[in-house]
Amino acid sequence: MAVKVHIPTPLRRLTGNQAEVEIQAGTVAELVQNLEAAHPGIREKLLDEQGEIRRYVNIYVNEEDIRFLDGAQTALGDRDVVSIVPAIAGGR
Repeated sequence: MAVKVHIPTPLRRLTGNQAEVEIQAGTVAELVQNLEAAHPGIREKLLDEQGEIRRYVNIYVNEEDIRFLDGAQTALGDRDVVSIVPAIAGGR
């Protein structure tokens, strides 16, 4: 299934400056694996050393935070849209 993935600005250098890519995947975990195959280096930006999604990376499927779904095992369908959103911190 082809899934549309919105790539945040800080990661676009890994996707040839593409803001959006299409990746075949049945789950979010498979999506990350296939993103890495197509765009080497992106996995380490999304996953920690244990293979878990980094705390400061939010992933949404159709505007739903996967933390409130099935996490990395969240199923993906053909017309789903995945958004990768790095957490923003700042201020004092």
